[in-house]
Amino acid sequence: MAQCGQTPDPAALAANAAPAQGPTFEERFPAPEFRDRFPSVGESLPLRTPADFAPKPPPPRLASLEPQEPARRLREDLTTLVSMKSSAFPYFGDNPASDAPFLNVSNGERRGHRSFSGRVYWQDQTYNDNRVLVHVPEAFDARKPGVIVVFFHGNGATLERDVRDRQMVPQQITASGVNAVLLAPQMAVDAADSSAGKFWQPGGFKRFMDEAATNLARLTGNPASARTFASMPIVIVGYSGGFLPAAWSLEVGGISERVRGVVLLDAVYGQLDKFAGWIERNRSGFFVSSYTRYTARHDRELMTMLRSRNIEISDDMDRPLRPGSVVFVETDEGITHRDYVTQAWTRHPIRDVLTKMAAAQPPIRIAAGASSTVGGSSSR
Repeated sequence: MAQCGQTPDPAALAANAAPAQGPTFEERFPAPEFRDRFPSVGESLPLRTPADFAPKPPPPRLASLEPQEPARRLREDLTTLVSMKSSAFPYFGDNPASDAPFLNVSNGERRGHRSFSGRVYWQDQTYNDNRVLVHVPEAFDARKPGVIVVFFHGNGATLERDVRDRQMVPQQITASGVNAVLLAPQMAVDAADSSAGKFWQPGGFKRFMDEAATNLARLTGNPASARTFASMPIVIVGYSGGFLPAAWSLEVGGISERVRGVVLLDAVYGQLDKFAGWIERNRSGFFVSSYTRYTARHDRELMTMLRSRNIEISDDMDRPLRPGSVVFVETDEGITHRDYVTQAWTRHPIRDVLTKMAAAQPPIRIAAGASSTVGGSSSR
């Protein structure tokens, strides 16, 4: 399926690319132990249904002769899994790298996807999980300007074992102190595959965010706030193989104007034209790419593309992220790709980005529709 008149280069798609020179996938992502792969009952997240989000009556209050403060609604951080029809998988469409069906292998009634490397992943094991990790911090208030963080995880990941427990993405959102919520769709389950699924489709990201708005409104106990969530600004964070759904969401997702920031964590493996195009068109948002030697060549190529379009680039992550900031930061040799979501240029880089976004003057447009002054960053 060609998009925007051009068929993507198959070599740039992680799901269909030949292995790069250097350490293998197994070396970069050591096999987890049994206790890592299978969390205990106490660690697992329950699957939520819309009925679980219905507002509950406040607990009864005891009568008192002493003056009482007005009753206040108390809520703890909420981290849960929500099934969403518009999430990445299941996906029965075409692979945009080949114009052929994505599920291109069959064994009886069983269907699967053969990657460029020749490995087969089966639909019922790898591409059949439509759950989304949703996190709402205790202090989140939908009545105030806020932001939705969409996290696209990398290869070999699950939502509970990796995104929640190992990479601590929900904890980073809460620790930032920013009025933000998290959405993290399950991509290919525990596989060396970056396929974007429904995010490959025109309007796929918009459909995902529209459905998420309804679920977030129910989670926060106010179904009427769905319209607020449906217009709330977005920050996309892509780690490693998460670059592919991030790139296609920006290019054909249908709501790139709502995206106020893009953060790539050792994730520039391809799709450079899509990232460069979004940066050029959206000078009121910010772009951050932090990288190790694994992606340094592509990051430098992207920097060259941007300079040729007269876009200023900085390597300084010690300042607030102002509108229009474009930052590339190379991390030290000792920083590992596997732990990059918790240790990059600093500990807990997602928290750091949100904090610096909130500290910017003039600020990034947190409130949808708010005016913004485009600011530049210093040249390297």
